[in-house]
Amino acid sequence: MVDSDDFDALEHGLARVNGVKLHYVTAGEGPPLVLLHGWPQTWYEWREVIPDLAAEYTVIAPDLRGLGDSEAPLSGYDKDTVATDVRELVHDLGFGDEPIALVGHDWGMPTAYAYAAQYRDEVDALCVLEAGLPGVREDEKRHLWHTRFHGVRDLPERLVAGREELYLSWFYKEGAYDPSAIDEDARDEYVRCYSQAGGLRGGFEYYRAYDEDAENNGAHAADPLEMPVLALGGAASFRTLPIEDMETVATDVEGEVVERAGHWIPEERPDYFVERLTTFLEDVT
Repeated sequence: MVDSDDFDALEHGLARVNGVKLHYVTAGEGPPLVLLHGWPQTWYEWREVIPDLAAEYTVIAPDLRGLGDSEAPLSGYDKDTVATDVRELVHDLGFGDEPIALVGHDWGMPTAYAYAAQYRDEVDALCVLEAGLPGVREDEKRHLWHTRFHGVRDLPERLVAGREELYLSWFYKEGAYDPSAIDEDARDEYVRCYSQAGGLRGGFEYYRAYDEDAENNGAHAADPLEMPVLALGGAASFRTLPIEDMETVATDVEGEVVERAGHWIPEERPDYFVERLTTFLEDVT
C-alpha cells in the first residue's frame, strides 16, 4: 500500500496538447521516465512503483486521451495520435531536448510503440508489458471476446452504463494471478473514472481504432526499432506474446515471462517491476 507521504509528493497537472486536455502526474527529479497505462485503468496503476522510480527519474504518468481525468474527444484514438498527445505533453513539461525512457502497459504498449516508431531520436529505451501490437502477427490473443465486443459501436456503452463496477471488476479479478493486488481503493478509483461522462466511450474507442492501428503498425514495422526494448508478459496472462511481437518490430529485444503475475504486473509484482525496469535502464542508457 502506498504511504500517504508518497501521494503528497505527487504533482497533478493539466495541459492542453494536440487539441486535447490531459491530466498527468509527475514526481521526482532526473532523466524523464514516461509511464503509459492501459484499460480499464488510469495513471493510478503506477501508484505502487512511482515512489521508488522517482528516486532516480522524473516520472511522468499521464491519463491517456479519453481516460481517467483527461478529456474525452470524439476522435483521435488511433495510437499514432495518442502517442503524439504524450509526446507533446513531454515537450510541454520541458523535456523536449533530451531522450526519454518509455513504458507502456496494455493499450499503453501499442501507444509506446507508436511513440518510439514516430519519434525514434526522442526515445532511448522502451519497456512494454502485457499486450500485443495490432497488425504485427496473427495470434489467438488478439481475438479475445472483449476486443470484439468493445469494438462494436455504441452497444457496449449502453450495456455497461450503470454496471461499471460489476463489469470492470470482472477484468481485475480474471486477469490477475493475485486478485488482491487491485484493492478496494484502486477499484473505486478506476470505477470513478470510467463512470464519469465519456469514460466508457473513451475506453472502448481504443478498441475501435484496432484496424487503423494495424495499418499504421504495418508501416512502422517496415523500419525496425533500434533502441533497446524490454518486453514483459505475465505467466498467468500473455506470457511470451509481448516478447514475440516486439521481436518482429525491433532489433534489440530482451524479454521475460513474469512468474506469479497476471495482466497487472505493476500492481501484482511492484518490487519486481521496479528492480527489473531500473536494472534494464541502467544497463542501456
